[in-house]
Amino acid sequence: MQETISVCVRNPRLCKDDLWHSHVDYEICLQTNSMCFRKKTSCVRRRYSEFVWLRHCLEQNALVMELPKLPPRNPFFSLKNTEQVVQRMKGFQEFLESVLHTTFLLSDSRLHLFLQSDLSITRMSRCALGKTKYTVAEAIQRSSSGFTSRSEKDSGSERVQDSRVN
Repeated sequence: MQETISVCVRNPRLCKDDLWHSHVDYEICLQTNSMCFRKKTSCVRRRYSEFVWLRHCLEQNALVMELPKLPPRNPFFSLKNTEQVVQRMKGFQEFLESVLHTTFLLSDSRLHLFLQSDLSITRMSRCALGKTKYTVAEAIQRSSSGFTSRSEKDSGSERVQDSRVN
């Protein structure tokens, strides 16, 4: 059987950070039969800055490779502008498809955490370095069960929570 990896970027959502600040996040759904992935299906939500972080991480491992570009940052990005939203999602999707079809990059645990866990950037970095009480595999398995929470403060504590905050 041939290995397949299918990724879809969809469902943009406006998230209010506080009275003055907000951001947009996107649902990333992965479906695969590849032995490289712990779970065969997963959905997580990620924002632009997390894509930037992932690209930077992958660049560190692939010094001699040219990585695909992300869609350009737009300070005037608006969910009301359908064309902007579609272009950004298409850019994210093309970026992920290119990364997922580069065998060398599939060995990066931060890519797997990005796609299959709901950990924050700080926690993904710490987990990939082995500085958490849970392994990469445990973080991925627990994320769908709602054990880890993105809303937790990214302090030094590695407390595991029983419910996910949406």
